[in-house]
Amino acid sequence: QLQLVESGGGLVQPGGSLRLSCAASGFTLGYYAIGWFRQAPGKEREGVSCISIRGGSTDYADSVKGRFTISRDNAKNTVYLQMNSLKPEDTAVYYCAARRSASNGYCALRGSEFPNWGQGTQVTVSS
Repeated sequence: QLQLVESGGGLVQPGGSLRLSCAASGFTLGYYAIGWFRQAPGKEREGVSCISIRGGSTDYADSVKGRFTISRDNAKNTVYLQMNSLKPEDTAVYYCAARRSASNGYCALRGSEFPNWGQGTQVTVSS
C-alpha cells in the first residue's frame, strides 16, 4: 500500500494564501522525491515545485517563483506547499507525486518521472 493524500485546498481570494499538505501512508516518504503538479481545465498538467528526499534540492515553475515554498517534514511523512499571493491563474487541481530516490540532489518537474500520485485537491482563487 503506497498512498498519497493531498489536503488544504479550497476557495481563496486573490492575494490570499493556502498551505497544501501531502501525507504519505504505507511507505516512508523520506526515501522519495516529491513533486507538486497542477492541472487547470483545458490546460496541460504543469509541474509546480519539487523537493528532494531531504530537501537538499528544490525547484519551482517560473510562474510561482517567489510566491510558493515547498518543504517537507519526513518525521511526519508529509510534504507541504505554502502558496502566497495567489492569483486566479493558480486555480487548478493540485496533485502531489512521489518517486523513490537515493539522491538528495534529485528533483524534477516532469510528471512522467513520478510513478505515484495522489488524488488531488482543488484550489480556486476567485473574488
